[in-house]
Amino acid sequence: MTRVIVLGVGNILLRDEGVGVRVIETLAERYVLPAEIEVVDGGTVGMDLLDTLAGCDHLLICDAVQTGAPPATVVKLADAEVPALFQTRYSPHQLGLSEVLATLMLMEEAPAAITLIGVVPADLELGAELSPEVAAVVDQAVETLIAELQAIGFRLTPRPALTGDHENYGFSFIPCVLPDMQNSFHA
Repeated sequence: MTRVIVLGVGNILLRDEGVGVRVIETLAERYVLPAEIEVVDGGTVGMDLLDTLAGCDHLLICDAVQTGAPPATVVKLADAEVPALFQTRYSPHQLGLSEVLATLMLMEEAPAAITLIGVVPADLELGAELSPEVAAVVDQAVETLIAELQAIGFRLTPRPALTGDHENYGFSFIPCVLPDMQNSFHA
C-alpha cells in the first residue's frame, strides 16, 4: 500500500507564511481522502516530524516559498529541487524541515518522492489572515495538489455541500435538563 503524507507547514500568525497550512485545511474540508493519504499540519515544527515522515512513499509539502516569482504565484517543485530550495531559507521552519529531510536520508527512511506545492508570499507581517492576493490563489494551490495526488493514482471524492447552519458545522447541540438544585443544599 502506498503511504502518502500531505504536509502543510508555516506560521499562521505571519499572514502568508501560513499558506501551506491553509491549503491542506482547504483540501481536507473539501475532499474525502483515501486512508493511504495522511494530512499533517506541521506548523513550524521541525524534528518532531521525523517519526511521522519516516518511510512514507510520497511526501507532498505545501508551504510559502521564495522563488523569485511574483507574489501569489503557485509553484511546483519535485524531488532534488525541494531540498535545493530550502538551502536559501527565509523562515525558521524551513531549517527544521531541511534537517528532517537530511536526517531521513541518513536513516534510509527518506520518502521515495517529494513534491512541493508552494505559493510565493505577498505579506509576512503579523496577522492571522492571508493577504488578499495569496488568499485568491489558495484554490489554485489545492487544485495543483489534487492533480499531483491523481497523478500518483488516487481518486479524491468531493465532500457533499454543506446545508443549513454553516456556522455550527461539526458541532451538535443537545438540549439537556439539569436537576433542580435549589433544595439540594442544606445549611
